[in-house]
Amino acid sequence: MENNFDVVIIGGGPAGLNAALVLGRSRKNVIVIDDVQPRNRVTKETHGFLTRDGVSLDEFRRIAIEQISSYPSVKFSEETVETITGTDGQFTIKTSNGTVYQSKKIVFTVGKKDKPLDIEGLAAVYGKSAFVCTYCDAWELRNQPLVIIVKNAKSILGAKMLSGWSNQLTVCTDGPNEWTDEQREDLKQHNIDAFDSPIDRIESIEGMVQQIILKDGTTIPCKGIFFAPKLVSGSNLPRELGCEINDAGSVVVDTFGKTNVPGIYSAGDVASELYQAVTAASMGALAAMSINSELQLEAWENLSEFNLNKNREQPLSQTT
Repeated sequence: MENNFDVVIIGGGPAGLNAALVLGRSRKNVIVIDDVQPRNRVTKETHGFLTRDGVSLDEFRRIAIEQISSYPSVKFSEETVETITGTDGQFTIKTSNGTVYQSKKIVFTVGKKDKPLDIEGLAAVYGKSAFVCTYCDAWELRNQPLVIIVKNAKSILGAKMLSGWSNQLTVCTDGPNEWTDEQREDLKQHNIDAFDSPIDRIESIEGMVQQIILKDGTTIPCKGIFFAPKLVSGSNLPRELGCEINDAGSVVVDTFGKTNVPGIYSAGDVASELYQAVTAASMGALAAMSINSELQLEAWENLSEFNLNKNREQPLSQTT
């Protein structure tokens, strides 16, 4: 049937696309179903990805689909998956368009989504001068005055890491926090000021942050912001299907992307707290290799069983 596939990949970011590439090269029938609403659409460029450093997100996707399309067993569809039923080897996927697909395996590469940004003015600078990953975006803000917004005492590590790109750092806890006197002294020894007052607003011009205003009236001039996002899974379907979810909202997988539910895999940001395109892509490749191995072994066993039964059904005179 036309809508029967070996693998349905739900999500078309780096993880899903790389999984499709590996499975296409493995001669598996695959479809990538994607709503084209990636979390990183607020950013202009992808960084830290070898041969694609600085490429726009649209260009990254265009090149990927162009290359994958040379493998005829891979299809693409821009729609949203609404329900999944069935079990390993016999999944039924229904989309918002009313399309029904059958698949032996499922791969969730749906990423994560930001919860509403609860600081006035943060949405205006997010992806332009406010970021969540130093390895992705700190180079463009090197040697500039930067603010780190962190509440959790463990997040002081972020200030230590960011000091490799700039020595003009300020920490804002945006209200009550768990920091110890020793941690505050540690920051002070490195000439990093820490402010506890809640943030009133972030002022910017065309997405470029100018200053942060605290509720106690303190003004902190800066050129960039790094903060810890509040995230949720890009889809509730993994949880609904029984996949184990950790405290960070990530689908729990083994090294090769296998979940606790037979036949269901996951890769990329939805299955990790390492939010980088190159990491997501590598996870997608590993999941694809594991899926292909599983499909090959199942096909081998099914053929062996078929041949054995066929021989048993033949008259004795035809088997001697």
